Amino acid sequence: MRFNPPPGWPTPPEGWTPPPGWNPDPAWPAPPPGWRLFVPDDGPEPDADAAKSVAGTWSSTGLAQGAQEAGQDPSADPPPAPPSHGVDPAPLLARIADLEAALAAARGGAGPVDLSDQRALQDVGIYRYHHPLENAAAYKDRLRSLEGEIGEAVKSSRAILAADTFTFDGSLARGRKLVGDLSKLMLRAYNAEADNCVRSLKSGNVRTALRRLESAVAAIERLGAIMEMRINPEYHALRIRELELTADFQMKVREEREHARQERQLLREQRRAEQELAAEKERLEKERAHYVSALAALRAKGDDDAVTELSSRLADIEKAIAANDYRLANIRAGYVYVISNIGAFGPDIVKIGMTRRLDPMDRVRELGDASVPFRYDVHAMFFSEDAVTLEAQLHKAFAGRRVNFVNLRREFFFATPSEVRALLADQVGGLLEFTEEPSAVEYFQSRGRWP
Repeated sequence: MRFNPPPGWPTPPEGWTPPPGWNPDPAWPAPPPGWRLFVPDDGPEPDADAAKSVAGTWSSTGLAQGAQEAGQDPSADPPPAPPSHGVDPAPLLARIADLEAALAAARGGAGPVDLSDQRALQDVGIYRYHHPLENAAAYKDRLRSLEGEIGEAVKSSRAILAADTFTFDGSLARGRKLVGDLSKLMLRAYNAEADNCVRSLKSGNVRTALRRLESAVAAIERLGAIMEMRINPEYHALRIRELELTADFQMKVREEREHARQERQLLREQRRAEQELAAEKERLEKERAHYVSALAALRAKGDDDAVTELSSRLADIEKAIAANDYRLANIRAGYVYVISNIGAFGPDIVKIGMTRRLDPMDRVRELGDASVPFRYDVHAMFFSEDAVTLEAQLHKAFAGRRVNFVNLRREFFFATPSEVRALLADQVGGLLEFTEEPSAVEYFQSRGRWP
């Protein structure tokens, strides 16, 4: 058998054996429950769960108990300590014991508060309102009313609860004054934490702020336990409602700004389309006037062949003018396009949009400017008399597969061109032109030379 020192005890020198009646240093940690002081010399370290409980210390009594369990004569000298290998594990073991004690103390108190805004925003997912109201002005009015309730609770001394029979130096009056002063200090600390949570609040991280506030409540209750001091749950509920309303207000303001931006964007697109259509109508009218005068001159000369050819061109101009007038009268008409950029976003992401441009490819070329490394590939370009509604139907069908769930103007979706083609065919019938596979010439030519 050999002597097995517990963790945290210094390694004895080579050849040293505990003399009879020797006691360990009181500063050393106590052996773990079930630790065996004597183990077989050639056996592995004993498992604490399987070992027999030996409340042994480096005393003569503990050594005698260990020797009896090992089948040895208690009066015999104990076996020598295991040889040292040049590395003293005592400092490391002592550090481990300190860390385990600190961990146990931390688990007994308040848990850690995750202050990572990024993680909070990822966890929250799509924002859901705590107190649904109509607009941002309604949230502002509700917050103003709530501020009055919070101030009234503080003025009436209902914000914090504490014992009223605490005595200090045998004096009840001095004890009550001490409790009152400490209550004001604790309430000031709590309100400071609550105000910091409100000021640092961002859209979506309200749960992090609530955890911080709950941690402050637990700390105050723990520190004021001797005076039975704690934050009034009703007052804490008011501050929680303030956080939730503030988060709702921020999100509603953001939504209203985004909606206003979308309306301005639609209005700009509509005005641009009207200007393009008006300019096109003016050009066609001039061209028609030119052909009419030329046709009159040819008829006067009696050139029937030239008259026939010019009359055909004039008929085409008349059709173009009619189509332009129709689009000018029906501003919802336009082109719905399905495009992708495999080099920039990957193979299974498409953009579904709408344009009122006379040449819809101008919009595609505009999207493929210097902001992306490659040009877009066009899978479908479909003209619709109500392109606005058709685009909205396609977006609704792929709503659960959006890339950006916050800014709905970013019209990118996790979908393949074939999936969009099937849905578009159901909405408008047969499609004459649809490209399944993108050509992505620039991407494929460049990929082979990438580092």
